[in-house]
Formats: sequence, C-alpha cells, structure tokens
Amino acid sequence: MPASALMNVMIKAARKAGRALSRDFGEVEHLQVATKGPADFVSRADTRAEKMIYEELSHARPNYCFLMEEQGEIEGADKTHRWIIDPLDGTTNFLHGIPLFAISIALERDGELVAGLVYNPVMDEMYTAEKGRGAYLNDRRIRVTGREKLEDSVVVTGIPHRGKPGRERFIHECRQVMQTAVGIRRTGSAAVDLCWVAAGRFDGYWERGIQAWDMAAGIVIVREAGGLVSDMEGENNMLTSGSVVAGNPPVQQELLANVTATPAPRA
Repeated sequence: MPASALMNVMIKAARKAGRALSRDFGEVEHLQVATKGPADFVSRADTRAEKMIYEELSHARPNYCFLMEEQGEIEGADKTHRWIIDPLDGTTNFLHGIPLFAISIALERDGELVAGLVYNPVMDEMYTAEKGRGAYLNDRRIRVTGREKLEDSVVVTGIPHRGKPGRERFIHECRQVMQTAVGIRRTGSAAVDLCWVAAGRFDGYWERGIQAWDMAAGIVIVREAGGLVSDMEGENNMLTSGSVVAGNPPVQQELLANVTATPAPRA
C-alpha cells in the first residue's frame, strides 16, 4: 500500500535523523556522553536527532503539539494533534555498539494513537502503521504470530535499570512467566520489542516503568498487525500508567494473567 501524505512526512523525518544516527553509531567511541541518571545516558546524537525530527515535523505540520524525550511538551495551536517522539530508544545499546536501537515517532489525534513509525537505521528496518491501514516492515505487510499458548511462545521484556524501582517485582514476574513460556528475551529497546511482536519474531512483550515516547508508535504497529495491547490493568492507559502488555490475542491475554497474578513483593 502506498504511504499516505502523513506517513511520508514521518518517513522523511526518520530517515534524515537516521542518517545522522548511523554516522554517530559508526564512531560511537568518540561521542561525548553526559550522565542524566543511573545507567541512563544522553549523547549529542540523541539531542541532534530529536532536533532534526522536530524541525522536519514542525515544517510539515506547523501547528501540531509535541511530546519529546529531551525537550518535553511543546504546545501548538492545534490541540487535537500531538507528535510523540523518542529520537533514540535503546541509548545504552547505542553507546555500547549494539545495533538494537530505534527512532520512534507516533501521532495522537484527539487523544487516540493513529499513526506510528519505528526505524532502526543500522538494520534499515522501517516499521510503519496507520489506524485501519495495516502494519508494514519496509513496505511488506506484517502480522503477529498465530501461536495460541504461552507455553509455545517466546516473549520479551525490559529489566529495570539499577537504581530504578520495580526490580523485585520484575524478578517475581519473570519467575512466573519462566514457568510457562519457552523463553524470555531482552533487547534493551521497547520500540524494537513491540515491532518484533508485530513482525512475529516474538509472541508477547511486557514491561513496567516506561515512558509514553518509548511505546506510542509501537502500540499502533502491534495493533495494526493484529495484536492486542493493554496496560497491566487490561485497560488502554499505557501512556499514562507506564505499563504495557502486548502480543497476539491469546498470548497477550495469558501473559497479562501471568504478570498480574504475581503478588507484589512486600516493602
């Protein structure tokens, strides 16, 4: 299916930023890196990529609002539309020379996610989706897997960084899922995790304590690939709750039941 005018705007912005990220990735040892929190780093590449994306999208849609990892909220005249952007999801991977990171761009209209793009420039994998138009990887239609049971599935998750809350709870959840699933993986990028669920590489994904920009685009892509996405309460409040469970329909439901059945550790 030919890309819409909206998606072409998103693709242009992602490719421009992706070229810069690819150059910096090739010289990762020379990047000047500043600490912004425990095990959480920001680089010149990150901020420059966000600036490029912001400039491209602002030029094409000058009145839209923005929510970005580095610059935060920027109000626009059109309050019904908001771009949600992560210029470099998987920063730790990037800084260690691991090619699992991505640019993530989503569009929200009247509070509903309607378009998503995730681009890994090193692997040249461009995932795109618009509501009602399906999900694609480099122009090839993608679908979630058809596995019906968690016991036949490989799932992916994110591990809380050292110093972040939730590590004990995660260990309990991981033990619960390990009793049933074939295997558990960890890539280090929520955007990649969601897209790999959409493409059938993983059957399910869960994570707590992530930001709206980490998952907004991936949510659209999973749903348009035939998958289900919810928060840990089984509701549609992923962006505000910071929790997400995704997968093909039966696996998502079983995975959700497993992680929510896990008692929270005592304080």
